Amino acid sequence: MTKKSLYVINSESEKKPFSFWKIYRSARRAGASKDIAQQIASTIQQEAFPGIKTADIFKRVRELLAKEEIKPALKFSLKQAIKKLGPTGFPFEKYIGEILSRMGYKVKLNQQIPGYCCRFYEIDFVAENDRCIYVGECKFRHLQGGKVHSDVALSNYARFLDIKKGNYFSKPAKKEIKSFLVTNAKFTSKAIDYSSCVGVRLLGWNYPKNKGLEYLIETYHLYPITILPSWRQVFAEVFVRKKMMLAEDLLRLDVRRFSKKTGLPLNKIKKLQEEAQILFS
Repeated sequence: MTKKSLYVINSESEKKPFSFWKIYRSARRAGASKDIAQQIASTIQQEAFPGIKTADIFKRVRELLAKEEIKPALKFSLKQAIKKLGPTGFPFEKYIGEILSRMGYKVKLNQQIPGYCCRFYEIDFVAENDRCIYVGECKFRHLQGGKVHSDVALSNYARFLDIKKGNYFSKPAKKEIKSFLVTNAKFTSKAIDYSSCVGVRLLGWNYPKNKGLEYLIETYHLYPITILPSWRQVFAEVFVRKKMMLAEDLLRLDVRRFSKKTGLPLNKIKKLQEEAQILFS
């Protein structure tokens, strides 16, 4: 079988050419050495068959990384970890609020803001710095291949215009009021074109290019606690109640006291803390 005959099926059921270098770069981005990344990409190229799913390639890369370098294997699971921040776990908007706070914004979550035509809107966040106030909407996508389409971009901007026309932001007139649309997934090209045209700031997976959500998470080391291999969804209620959603929160945790107060098994909490220590080592 020639390299050219290999193809993959991506999350949108599209047929794409197999790429050795995509696998290599993804392993390198997670922190694998050049030699290990080369070895992993070569192994998967040898094992691959026409029609292999990208999700299966992802799992295999993670398995191979775990055998060689634990820390990169943890980081490689970032996208899947964020998908665990869904409706049954940690609210995605709270996670985004934490990222924006670390970037220097004053953030208020789950705000009720009146518009000009509508009595009020449920807004995921309002983020403010010295120059600007962002009215933010978070769109969480749990399913593989889910994207934010132009209809979402249109409704987001229409809501923003009605809020801006109202009098809620009349006092801080010196600051520019802008719309901010955030997702854990990707934006369609139409959503990007429209939002760019009307001046809406977008943040998503690999958008802006090389400065997307994953870039901010890695830059500020804001890995969700769900990235740890020993994490189980049954822990979510306790950790949400304790306002602990970042892996770094475990570094300063008194595990014995936490276990005693919450009823969670001590060995499970210890394991989570050990994995967090590896992640931040």
